[in-house]
Amino acid sequence: MQKMRVYKIAQELGITSKELIEKLEDLDIKVANHMSTLNDEEAELILELFSDKKDDKEAKKVDQVETAELDLVEEIDVKDEPNEDSIIIGDTIAVGELANLLEVKATDVITKLIKLGIMANINQEIKFETAEKIAVDYDILLEREPEEEEEIDFIVEGDKDEDLEHRPPIVTVMGHVDHGKTSLLDAIRDTRVTDKEAGGITQHIGASEVTVSGKKIVFLDTPGHEAFTEMRSRGAKVTDIAILVVAADDGIMPQTVEAINHAKAAKVPIIVAINKIDKPGANIDRVRQELSEHEILVEEWGGDVIDVPVSALKGENIDTLLEMVLLVAEVEELKANPNRAAVGTVIESNLDKGRGPVATVIVTNGTLKVGDPIVAGASFGKVRAMINDKGKRIKKAGPSTPVEILGLNEVPNAGNQFVVPSSDKAAKALGEKRKEKIRDEQLKASSKISLEDLFDKMQQGEFKELNIIVKADVQGSVQAVRQSIEKLSNEEVSVRVIHGGVGAITESDIMLASASNAIVIGFNVRPSTGAKTIAEREQVDMRTYRIIYEAIEDIEKAMKGMLDPEFVEQELGKAEVRLTFKVPGAGMVAGSYVIEGKILRNAKVRLVRDGIVVYEGSIDSLRRFKDDVKEVATGYECGIGLTNYNDVKEGDIIEAYVMKEIERK
Repeated sequence: MQKMRVYKIAQELGITSKELIEKLEDLDIKVANHMSTLNDEEAELILELFSDKKDDKEAKKVDQVETAELDLVEEIDVKDEPNEDSIIIGDTIAVGELANLLEVKATDVITKLIKLGIMANINQEIKFETAEKIAVDYDILLEREPEEEEEIDFIVEGDKDEDLEHRPPIVTVMGHVDHGKTSLLDAIRDTRVTDKEAGGITQHIGASEVTVSGKKIVFLDTPGHEAFTEMRSRGAKVTDIAILVVAADDGIMPQTVEAINHAKAAKVPIIVAINKIDKPGANIDRVRQELSEHEILVEEWGGDVIDVPVSALKGENIDTLLEMVLLVAEVEELKANPNRAAVGTVIESNLDKGRGPVATVIVTNGTLKVGDPIVAGASFGKVRAMINDKGKRIKKAGPSTPVEILGLNEVPNAGNQFVVPSSDKAAKALGEKRKEKIRDEQLKASSKISLEDLFDKMQQGEFKELNIIVKADVQGSVQAVRQSIEKLSNEEVSVRVIHGGVGAITESDIMLASASNAIVIGFNVRPSTGAKTIAEREQVDMRTYRIIYEAIEDIEKAMKGMLDPEFVEQELGKAEVRLTFKVPGAGMVAGSYVIEGKILRNAKVRLVRDGIVVYEGSIDSLRRFKDDVKEVATGYECGIGLTNYNDVKEGDIIEAYVMKEIERK
């Protein structure tokens, strides 16, 4: 005889589990509840002792009635108290898995579901409440798996006052687009960031350290365009001081107001930098007046907010601004415990072809060391290397230190908090659990649609939800696009981003879009060859953009049925850069091999590196040996010079295309 559960023995004896437990107590056999098991000897003894109950038929009938009544009481009692031997499941469970847990046939479970009016096959999932009703019939208690508390505070309680040391302030530079935030940082740290940004707009969060009078200050540069509200918000949450940059000739603008709100929500002190005071139309008092309308009263006007008129272009009053930052930091008494496991925030993340997943993080408490296990969101791993903002490898990073870390298994989300668990095993377990939860949520996102026919379907009442998949060059851009797109939801249609990721558009993105009836939007990235083929086969609408607000405008117009005549990109061919060399008077020339289609002299081109678009423009020169040619076909080598661009590297892909106008039907 195998080990038997109490409730099974009770069924054989024709008595209730409760009765049996009482009888077992009389025999000094202790059991916790009806799910407990008895060994062979105990089970045989009980069956022999109480088998005489089966002899009297009338008594048995009475027992059956009592059994039903007592089972109900038992059921209530069990539910009122936590049960050590209960079966724990999640919010949903597959029918087949439930049958295995209940140790019954799947057909039996399906039959009971049909009686409840639920049609489900062995692989379909049912809700916890339904599974609980099924389990009651088998005298088994189910319990819902408790939600894991995943949020980890920046400041972990328990640090003693004597363990705390002063740390450098983390300063966020905020404000409206084109008010000079990046130029101000350039003046402070003497670097050129603006030149690298498309259209002169900062589109990625950066972090850097500067030393002023022997004291360190950490700067975060957050983008100013309204599409990056989420990124700006993330910056404010990890910052100690917010520098609000306002152009003296422009005044308070919509994104300035958003920046003020984010800083207030984060409850951090604000220092106003009134920039561009060297411009003819500068009016400092007007800026102060407009600030007062948003409850920012500067010291000059009797308030408590410091303001410093500066000129980033000419370097005026930059030292005064930095002195004010150190003064405010001193008043705030910023402290942390460097002698503990690190916690912090992921500021930015991307996938590097040579180094793998790379995350820029700021340590907010403790010290992060090379070799530490780490979990950031659903990503986990061990810190293989740390690089500071100067590009140097370091062994450890204390509080308020921005570093790039290598060693994660995948790209984390910007804004994720990171922690250092006790071991590699603990890090892996937590990361995989979070990943599984995310995967389940993505699989549930189901409901093919193009922007062209969106409005017509909305008018006919056929379409209530627009699913979108976003791929971008960095994680911060993914979140910015996600937030901007989801704001477009209205009463007629709900717009939601079901997946966002970093890197080129892949085959798996297209398959998810096909299954979820979604549109794929790429920002600063290109689809792989395989992805493009599958998208055509699956008829998935895939669109790529270089500027975020163009993508948002397209979706807005589609929802209003106002799409303009469309210019569709017609791809001509691709060439792989095999060699680069400088030609006097012509700049850098890319020795290329045409791998697909053909390259035309008058075509538009883009340069793609690791799936990321790094240049868009035209061909300056196209040659075969020493001859200028109009086109080069597949399988031939050629030299390609790009207009006003010399940063070409081996392995880059040059895509040639033309724009063809198509009227919207």
